[in-house]
Amino acid sequence: MISIEEATRHIAQFAVPRDREAIALADALGHVLAEDVACSLDSPPFDKALVDGYAVRAEDVRSDGPALRVLEEVTAGETPTRGVEPGCAIRIMTGAPIPRGAELVVMVERTETLNADGTQVKLLQTEAKVGEGILPRGKSMREGEVVIPSGQRIRPAEIGLLAELGHAKINVWRKPRVAVLATGNELVPAGEDLRPGQIRNSNGPMLLAYARRCGATPIDLGIGRDEPGDLRARLSTGLESADVLVVSGGVSAGVLDLVPGMLAELGVEKVFHKVQLKPGKPLWFGVAQQAAPPRLVFGLPGNPVSSLVCFELFMRPALERLSGQAAVENRRFTAVLSQAHPHDGGRPTYWPALLSFHGDAWRVEPLPWQGSGDLRTLTKANSLCFFPAGARTYAVGETVEVVKIQ
Repeated sequence: MISIEEATRHIAQFAVPRDREAIALADALGHVLAEDVACSLDSPPFDKALVDGYAVRAEDVRSDGPALRVLEEVTAGETPTRGVEPGCAIRIMTGAPIPRGAELVVMVERTETLNADGTQVKLLQTEAKVGEGILPRGKSMREGEVVIPSGQRIRPAEIGLLAELGHAKINVWRKPRVAVLATGNELVPAGEDLRPGQIRNSNGPMLLAYARRCGATPIDLGIGRDEPGDLRARLSTGLESADVLVVSGGVSAGVLDLVPGMLAELGVEKVFHKVQLKPGKPLWFGVAQQAAPPRLVFGLPGNPVSSLVCFELFMRPALERLSGQAAVENRRFTAVLSQAHPHDGGRPTYWPALLSFHGDAWRVEPLPWQGSGDLRTLTKANSLCFFPAGARTYAVGETVEVVKIQ
């Protein structure tokens, strides 16, 4: 049995990005960039107006100044045909290029039009600040500057910036494919009635949803029966079709826990089995080295809370690396216990908890968890509270480590 840290290191060495692919910008949401994106021209490409108003010279802005003659009007998409002259102004709209000679833009709300045709304007602003109301050329981005680095996950903001930069297609890392197989003779699909001794398959749908939430492409392998022929066929399909095969159940020490032996027959090399962890001790991890690239195989315990903890601690970071993400997201931080918590201390434990922010500190409340099969409590939890090995009671106000879950 190995430590949580050792298990994490073993998995990380095999979790490398998949292939690159060029995709349409419209399909890029949730993917990870496989190249640095640089700006091809200054942005904005010219000094532009930030407000609707009048482009003027600084010396013409004074409380006792005469009315200014309006030379022309420039809207966004147009270019000025004249420069600003002494005693004159150019009416300008937001986004339009700043005319030659202008030093600031006075907002229209700080002006008064003096005639019907708009050719005379009085400035109500008494002080001039050079550059006011103007966004200088290249202020947002300079030509050649890397503005989105490789390894960045593409969100709506990145979609907008890529569009601004003219990228109709973009190179990304292919999303990892995750095949999920729930095993057990006792399992039936959610829509079926239960007979004596049966339970509904909750782990399969939960793990598929987790994979999709992480940006992976989920593949449902259904329910594998504890019978060599059925298991071999489904495991083979998962190894052939996915980058990651996740098997729920069948990895402990029961007489029908056939998965490790079956995986070995299919060429999957065991890296480790069992972690010093509660819940999740029976975790199995292996690699199919004969595939290109190698397939990662996770054997998760059959109890749903165990599966969730193993996914959050081990699988989620692996999927982030497989997708090409430059840095694995850090979901660990500290919080103050809002109630006392007795810990039996047998193994390091991740306990379902409710995290909230009060005053100036994060506070965490361990929930009344009934054990590894208690899926209901997970619906109330938004975090896992970590208690190291060692029996003792944690007091209210103590600081503990917390892993935020989605």
